[in-house]
Amino acid sequence: MVLLFISFMKLPIIQFVIDEQTYILTDDTFQLQWIHSVEKEEWVEVYERDHNQLLLSKTILQTFGAGTPSEGSIIPSDDNRIHMEINRHVDDINLIVSVNVQTTVITKQKTIPLYTLTDDYTNIIISVERVHIWDYLGGKRLNERSTKQ
Repeated sequence: MVLLFISFMKLPIIQFVIDEQTYILTDDTFQLQWIHSVEKEEWVEVYERDHNQLLLSKTILQTFGAGTPSEGSIIPSDDNRIHMEINRHVDDINLIVSVNVQTTVITKQKTIPLYTLTDDYTNIIISVERVHIWDYLGGKRLNERSTKQ
């Protein structure tokens, strides 16, 4: 009976859809990093899985400028960057990756340059999904994909 229950149980995971292929991120947090197209400075957003949504918990940037969040509070830091607490829930992230902005995901285990996984200006969708345990165990891991296929 327990085995039957476990086999139908669904786990919340962070999912990346790239070129119509689904990849699982096993971490509950990740950083999304890119070079801002106007400021030409590195921006970082820190996301967490919060139940069935993504939580944008923090933004880290070099200077205030185009696209700077208007809500949030400044977090003290000693790395000469601006850290802002945001705490905004989002259902998904629709992201266009490009070698020009060097779109990258950073996890606890690995740095994954998304722009090397697909063609320039490809749309990637990041969301929290609930998957059966067998899909989780047999699913493709984002950190295992390393080059364009």
